[in-house]
Amino acid sequence: MDKKRPAPVIEGTLRKKMLHVPEVIRECSGIIIFGKRIKSLVFSTDLSIIRNVNADAVMAVYAFTPQPVIIDALLMAADIPVFAGVGGGLTRGERAVSLALEAEHQGAIGVVLNAPTANETIVTIKEKIDIPIVVSVVADFDDIDARVEAGTTIFNVSAAADTPRIVRKIREKYPDFPIIATGGPTEESIRETIQAGANAITWTPPSNAEIFKGTMVKYRSEPH
Repeated sequence: MDKKRPAPVIEGTLRKKMLHVPEVIRECSGIIIFGKRIKSLVFSTDLSIIRNVNADAVMAVYAFTPQPVIIDALLMAADIPVFAGVGGGLTRGERAVSLALEAEHQGAIGVVLNAPTANETIVTIKEKIDIPIVVSVVADFDDIDARVEAGTTIFNVSAAADTPRIVRKIREKYPDFPIIATGGPTEESIRETIQAGANAITWTPPSNAEIFKGTMVKYRSEPH
């Protein structure tokens, strides 16, 4: 039997410079959504980063009140699937439901609800949309059982250094439940999160300012 051939690599001259998620993320199982296997998610709403990263999907959650125009812009510009943040903290109840419907209609692969989201809101959104509902877990006091009963499709564990332990705790009770988790800053921390039971990993890229800083240093050192 022939050995498996390595995948050919094609790079453009102008788009050769791009961000790569840590290779260790490929060790996780991934989550198959509508036929697409997703292992890596880039945590960003910066369109220049989203268009220049090799992640499988985007985790588009931000600290401000979600707005349809932001969701629309991200979905129009991204060339990979987008999980769109629709609130649940400051943005509660009917507004979160409306934003979830808007996100589905515009083409999001899933919606993301913040940790304070009421279970009643999850129930209502579950009744109205046909894409995954991702609910964030940030601490031990989150009632996982109630979230599952309300209709959560995927957990998004984001608990800083405590993430692997909480992932492990969920996995022990729900062996097959889909889990996305933040991987931390190193290959070792990412691998620990995967081994704890995460199916997919969210990666935080360097900021646009950090990336451009290196380019500017190069420009300043070269004659023009």
